[in-house]
Amino acid sequence: MMIRPAVLAAIKAGDVDLAFRRWDRARVKVGTRMRTGFGVIEVTSVERVPLGSLRADDARRAGAASLAALKQELAHRDDPVWRVGVRYAGADPREALRETIPDADEIAEIHRRLDRLDAASKHGPWTRASLEIIDANPEVRAPDLAAQLGRETQEWKTDVRKLKELGLTESLAIGYRLSPRGEAVLDNGKPRKRAPRPTGTPLPRSIGAPATRALRAQGITSVEQVADWTEDDLRALHGVGPIAVARLTESLAGLGLGFREP
Repeated sequence: MMIRPAVLAAIKAGDVDLAFRRWDRARVKVGTRMRTGFGVIEVTSVERVPLGSLRADDARRAGAASLAALKQELAHRDDPVWRVGVRYAGADPREALRETIPDADEIAEIHRRLDRLDAASKHGPWTRASLEIIDANPEVRAPDLAAQLGRETQEWKTDVRKLKELGLTESLAIGYRLSPRGEAVLDNGKPRKRAPRPTGTPLPRSIGAPATRALRAQGITSVEQVADWTEDDLRALHGVGPIAVARLTESLAGLGLGFREP
């Protein structure tokens, strides 16, 4: 269930507690928890409703500009309308885990878990090599990293998600980087010299790789930096299209920011 960043921010703030979708069948159930860039969103209710039963209060609670706007959003498909209750259920526990530096005993236990992942893999040991290549190549496309390891991209990305569940890596708009926890595990008591970690809110992955590369070329690596640009100046960058601008607008709004006025 995809939810736009601005709506996620509104759910977190408590301003939105409904979502409406056209589905052939219910795609979520009560208690479903979705991890997002704004934290964990929980489904509190799922109900099939007639389109004609929607009211202005439904639109307000769903973050729509008006009842007419909500119905227009739902007009592009003929599937049944589902009314989904949602609430903010707290921060993604992986975020706190990524920032937690393990002690020596924890590092030893994590290495034992990595050994078990290696032993269960049909590709042979892969965990340390993956941590090493991500550490050496932050923000590099997954296909490029997989190719260096002689792995098929999708299978390797599935493996990297296992490292993410352990709090060792984080996904970026392009590629990955090790978390502070991942660095501690890889270093195993012998810290390496690394470039300073970027600050600010990472660029949303939904803007796409071309837009991400265009922004990086201008030294923009965080959503906060986007606020220093006018919308027209961003649109003038090759690779930054309407969808990227819309996603950036939503991300800025979620932080209480906007584009610089001309």
